[in-house]
Formats: sequence, structure tokens, C-alpha cells
Amino acid sequence: MSFNSIADFEQALANYTGAPYVIMTDCCTHALELCFRYDRPKFVRFTAYTYLSVPMILRRLDIGYEHLDEEWIGEYQFHGSRIWDSARLLRENMYRPGMLQCLSFGFDKPLEIGRGGAVLTDDERFYQKVIRQRYDGRDLDISPWQDQQVFEIGYHYRPTPEEAEIGLTILGTHNNQPQPKTYPDLRKIRII
Repeated sequence: MSFNSIADFEQALANYTGAPYVIMTDCCTHALELCFRYDRPKFVRFTAYTYLSVPMILRRLDIGYEHLDEEWIGEYQFHGSRIWDSARLLRENMYRPGMLQCLSFGFDKPLEIGRGGAVLTDDERFYQKVIRQRYDGRDLDISPWQDQQVFEIGYHYRPTPEEAEIGLTILGTHNNQPQPKTYPDLRKIRII
């Protein structure tokens, strides 16, 4: 199995969702983090009913936030940014031009690979930077990696070829309806 399966899965997702570019990551939380690291909004507002890792990302990156009493099914936007958490939605032509939409492939998600995530985008500069960041700053066209002379700061948020192979196998046969889930009100949870 080679890393080509990751690029093949990214292209299949791009074709399916209508996004010009797709970057697969090891999880949706890291996909969101890479988007926030790139765009660096100072303040966002988003639903109080989401997964706990979301406010933790924002705290780590020193991005101010306010929780909204906003119900959602499938996806929600971080108001004040172009970032969407689309973890519970995957359907044809879902991409919104100009946005960064983050997908999840975890258990009980529309495309249930077991783990993994992705970012949908049409921003070529974002794509060129983040595609390397997700893999320790590496340019995957240079092999062995020791031959690369310059590395921008990167993160070890890379997916595996095995996950991409599963995604390729089940994409298009998944449930394309938003996957509802009840999350606790994060305003009632204290993060220290």
C-alpha cells in the first residue's frame, strides 16, 4: 500500500463534494486546528452543542469565542470566520465556495472509516501550505524526506494509506443524510 491511496481518496472526495481541493488528516479536530492556525480569526461564535475538543483548540490557539444557543444538524459555522465543522455531513456537491469545511470519518459519522478527517477548500494557497503542514512540513514529492532541505513548521496529523483505502471503497455507498447527535451544552462544562 502506498501514499498514492491518500491522494486518490482526496481526489475522490473532491469530485464527490465539489471542492477543488481536499486535504485528508488523521481526525476532524486536527483539520479544524489547521484551518484556525492558517486563518487566525481573533474571535468566533459557534454552537454550544458540539464536541469538547472544539473549544480546546480555540483555547490553545488563543482565539476568543462565544457559545451560541444554536441547534444544528450535520454541520455548523464558526461565525466570524470561513470555517465550518461539517463532521456529521457528507453529500454530493456540498462544498460552499470560499469556505473551509472540515469532515470527520470517525465512528457514527456519515463515512465511517473509524478515524480520520479532511478539509474541503477552493483556496490554493491554503491547500499548498496545509497539505505539507499535516505531514510534518514535508513535501511528499521529495523522497527520502532527508533530501528536503527546508521545512516549515508542521504537525504530525497525517492519515494512513489504509484509512484512505477504506474511504475509497465505501465513498458513495455511505448514508448521505446528516447524522444527528445530541451533544451536551458546553457552557455548563469547565475547561481548566
